[in-house]
Amino acid sequence: MMRPSNDLPEVYLCREPIDFRKGINGLSVWVEDSLSLDPLAATLFVFCNRRRDEVKILYWERSGFCLWQKRLEKARYHGPRKQSGAIVMLTGQQLNWLIDGVDISRLTPHENLCLSSVL
Repeated sequence: MMRPSNDLPEVYLCREPIDFRKGINGLSVWVEDSLSLDPLAATLFVFCNRRRDEVKILYWERSGFCLWQKRLEKARYHGPRKQSGAIVMLTGQQLNWLIDGVDISRLTPHENLCLSSVL
C-alpha cells in the first residue's frame, strides 16, 4: 500500500475545491499560479473535489511529477475549519488522518516521546 510518510517536512492542503478533471499539468500550473508556491519543491500539495469525497496529492519526485488519488465510497473528507486562507499547512500524520477520514480539526496527536531506554 502506498502512503505518505508521517514525518513529511511540508504538506499544503488547498482549502478551496479543485476541478478534478485537472491532471498533473493543470494542478502543477495551478500551484504555481494561484497559490504562488513552487510545485517542484520537496512538498506535497493536497486537493479535494467539491463533494469532498475525493483527494488528490501532487508532488515532484527526482525526475517527474507524481499524482496520487483516493475516492471515498460513502463518506466525506473533513479539513481544518478554524484556519483561514487558501492553503493550510499539515503534518504528515495529519495528512494520513485526513486520508483515513478523520476530522483533523477536532483531533490532535499525542506528543512524540524521545526515550533513550526502557529501563
